[in-house]
Amino acid sequence: MLVSVQLTLRQQEILRRLVEEYVATGQPVGSKTLVDKIGLIAAPSTVRAELAELEALGLLTHPHTSAGRVPTESGYRLYADGLLLRPEPQPAADFPLDLHTQRTEIEDALQSTTEMLSHGTRLLALVSAPPLHATTIVRVEVLRLQPDLVMVVVITSAGGVTKRNFHFEQEVDPGLAQWAGEYLNETVAGLQLGTALLRRRFEDPGLSVRERTFLAVLRPAFTELVSAEQRLYVGGAADLLGELRSEELAAYRNLFELVEKRAALLDVLGESPLEPRRPYVRVGQELDHPALREIALVGACYGLVHRALGSVSLVGPVRMDYEKALGAVRSAASELSRFVESIYIDR
Repeated sequence: MLVSVQLTLRQQEILRRLVEEYVATGQPVGSKTLVDKIGLIAAPSTVRAELAELEALGLLTHPHTSAGRVPTESGYRLYADGLLLRPEPQPAADFPLDLHTQRTEIEDALQSTTEMLSHGTRLLALVSAPPLHATTIVRVEVLRLQPDLVMVVVITSAGGVTKRNFHFEQEVDPGLAQWAGEYLNETVAGLQLGTALLRRRFEDPGLSVRERTFLAVLRPAFTELVSAEQRLYVGGAADLLGELRSEELAAYRNLFELVEKRAALLDVLGESPLEPRRPYVRVGQELDHPALREIALVGACYGLVHRALGSVSLVGPVRMDYEKALGAVRSAASELSRFVESIYIDR
């Protein structure tokens, strides 16, 4: 749903003030409120005429039980565009969690970010982890735990540590296990998961049959790691439910059912914004999923200078404080980007 209307400066001001008042109170806003309470400098008759024009443009609607008006999805969309397209956006408030000084693992950083976002905004916070195929191998350990049992430990640039055990029908030569650890550290450290070059390291024709056979058993510790589902951190469901009005509950039942299906929700979050370095807003039907048609999403990507690794999002009612949400995701994404850059560089 793209909004392509040209408003006068006065209409833009009236729409902005009306949206902000409705977000704050949840009550339809009339011309008297705009003039008396908010202090809009215009005659009440002029404001009434402008409200009627904004309604005719599809930006406001007029509940039959009230003299006031409320924004439509198009109205929210145009209001959010005004926030996104400011020539010089207001500096984002400092994110109240300094991940850079904590030197924690990325899983803890993502969880802390999710909790801080949800508590600070009272919205549902969603933070997607970097996909495993975007990470590189930092170190490999091949450990002979028992005569017929070998453990492979893989440490990635994102701070992830995976362990996998392999049982053999015959006793494993301790020297062979030690050689495998040394060989893999020399040849696969620094390679990106899922690449053809990584796979070729297990099939080097210069290796003996015995060595290639042993590596073939260990290979799933690397190849199957990539196929693991991308992680999604969720926080704030209880806070969001506490803020909802009764007419919004049905929409959020659908949302929470989708949260249980992480893969479907990751697909929605994975829809790339036109400008990955800028925050984005999707309102109502712009979210191409039936369960999300009555909510809004505010998000921003985080990652390295040359590529995005994940996203930080807030989900809530269409009647949300978009300015606060945009500031929160912008700050969180900036802090996470600083953190993951230090992780990827240092390890």
